[in-house]
Order: sequence, then C-alpha cells, then structure tokens
Amino acid sequence: MKREIARIKKIIIKVGSSSLCNQNGEIDKEKILNIALQISKLKKQGYIVVLVSSGAIAAGMGALHLKSKPSTIPEKQALAAIGQAQLMQIYEEIFHIFHLDCAQVLLNHGDFDDRKRLLNLSNTMHALMDYGVIPIVNENDALAVDEIKVGDNDTLSALLVPVVDADLLILVSDIDGLYTSHPGKNPDAKLLKYVECVTDEIKQMAGEPSSSLGTGGMMTKIKAAQIVNDYGRDMVIINGGKENSILHVFDNEEGTWFNGHSGKNLNARLHWIAYRSNAKGKVVLDDGAVLAIEEQRKSLLAKGVIDVSGHFLMGQVIDLVDQQGKKIAKGISNYSSDEIKLIMGHDSQDIESILHYKDYDEVIHANNMVVLGGESHG
Repeated sequence: MKREIARIKKIIIKVGSSSLCNQNGEIDKEKILNIALQISKLKKQGYIVVLVSSGAIAAGMGALHLKSKPSTIPEKQALAAIGQAQLMQIYEEIFHIFHLDCAQVLLNHGDFDDRKRLLNLSNTMHALMDYGVIPIVNENDALAVDEIKVGDNDTLSALLVPVVDADLLILVSDIDGLYTSHPGKNPDAKLLKYVECVTDEIKQMAGEPSSSLGTGGMMTKIKAAQIVNDYGRDMVIINGGKENSILHVFDNEEGTWFNGHSGKNLNARLHWIAYRSNAKGKVVLDDGAVLAIEEQRKSLLAKGVIDVSGHFLMGQVIDLVDQQGKKIAKGISNYSSDEIKLIMGHDSQDIESILHYKDYDEVIHANNMVVLGGESHG
C-alpha cells in the first residue's frame, strides 16, 4: 500500500449533509468552522482546494424550523433555494475568519454533458482558483429535475475531477471508510485502508444509505471512486467526525484510499464520453459486433447494427447494447439515428449508394468509443 501524497497539489473536498449538521438536522456552524480551519491549513501548505458542499436543503429546513424533509419535489426545491443562500452566508462568514474568499458555483448534469458549457465551467473554475478563491460547488437543486440532475454530490464531486484537473478527491462522510460489510450489523466487519481497484467484490461491500439527511450511501461513493480512478486520480473516504481527519489524509492515517493508477486511465475526451455525457439514443448490436467491440476493441460498423432507438444527430453520444439490453459501450456517432436506420445491416461499401454520400466507414470509430465491460456507467 502506498499513497502518492507527494504529487498531490489540487484537491476537491466533498462534505456531506451528515458532516455539516447536528443530530436535529440543523446546520452546525462549529462543524463548518472545523472544516474551514483544515482548509486554511491546506491552503497555507500550498494546496489548491475546491469544496463541494451539501446541506442546502438542511439549511432551508433549519430556516423554516421544519423537523423532517418534505416529500414533494417543489417543496425540496424551495428549501434548496432558501437554504443555499443561508449556507453560503455561513461559509462566507467563517472563511473570512481565516482571510479566505469563496464563491458559489451551482451546477446540474447539463453543465457536464454540453461540451461548450463544460469548457466555460472549466475556464471559470480555473479563473477562481487562479484568484486564490475557494469555489463552493453544489447541485442547482432549486431548478433540477430528473432529466438534468446529477443526483448526489459524491458523483458531482467525481465529475468535477477532470474539469479542474484535481489530483485527489476527499469524501468527508460520517463513516471511517469502506468496510468489508456493514459495521453496524456485522461485528467482524473490517475497515479497508486501501483499495487497489474497484471490482465487483468491492461494489458488493457497499450497503444502502443510512443517513436521513443525505442522498448518497456507500454505493455512490464506490461509483465516485470508479469515475475518479478511471481518470487516473485518487480518492479517499474519511470520517468528518474525527479531529483533523482531512489533514490526517496526508499522514497516511485516515480513511479508505482508492488507488488511481489501476483504473482505465481514460483521457479527458473518453472520460467525458463514459461518465459526463448523457446518451441521446442507443443502437442494438448483433453478437458478432459485440464480440468485436468487447474482445478486440474494434469500431462499430453498420453491418453489426440490428436496431436503433431514440432520436440523435451526428456527433452525439449514444449507448451500444447487446440483444439482451446490456450496455457494453458508449461512443460518438458518425451518423444520425435516421441515417443508421437506413444503413444498418449493410456493408460499409454500400453506405454511399444508400445515403448518396459517405463521410465515414464506421458508425462509431474505436477512438471515439469507451467499452464499459458490462458495468453501469454514465
């Protein structure tokens, strides 16, 4: 086991609702003060820090003296709108104690999916960091609907890693890290200090969400680790209830460390295809095409397509599934859905006679495709 601490310069710290709130579900300023103190020390040591903070709905509940989270989307969105302002005010007051400036950044999945918006986001985040300002990021819950939601801040923080080119993601939670089984139910459960690679066995160790405040559980953290590790970067889960737990990450003392050097090490474009883009449609492949893509990493040819669903344009990302519906890959299509319906099942040499033009031999080139290995991505 070895943590590559020396090469880490840029950090994303994600703090969940349970690490920001007291037992009554109200924002605990002392907890935020403790986080800010540790961040100020990291800044003095030369680290660049981005903070992803939950807690907007909890802050809204506190402002309106509500005892339980409402069930309807409009009510939750209203609380997020109220609470986000309250939360930022608290952060500004506390960060100013340490002579630190912060800025609010609210996102949804569309900011990652659209390449132009993604570039704008990256430029803004880097400008804030160049100013020495700490970006405080959260999902734009006041406006989010299922179609554009990231869904949880574990995933949101993982998606930010390539955007800001972070070296390490620290997930601050209410548990020490990943256990071999649920520690509350199994007294023999052991804490894993180091995970070399996110495997199916590691995923099976994740249980259901236990916090009434947050939206994530251990499974969202494992998924976040895979997103981060596949970009070649590290992630660690720590217990925010322990004193100086963020700082102790750099002493090799705290949490479960997920190694970023055994993932797929995707470049930024392929990582965007796999995780940050929303598929606009899908094509169903015959068994030969599935074998060629999974085993030989070949391009997808029209001949291997047997069905098309959804409406998409050339240049958009689509899913590739087998005849049982299992997603095997994602990629950027060279042809629209209407065009693929005309050429599917045909040889590449027939495309021009069918469409009266042919820009590409392949429906999706191997260089624009990420094979998912049967896992649930995106």
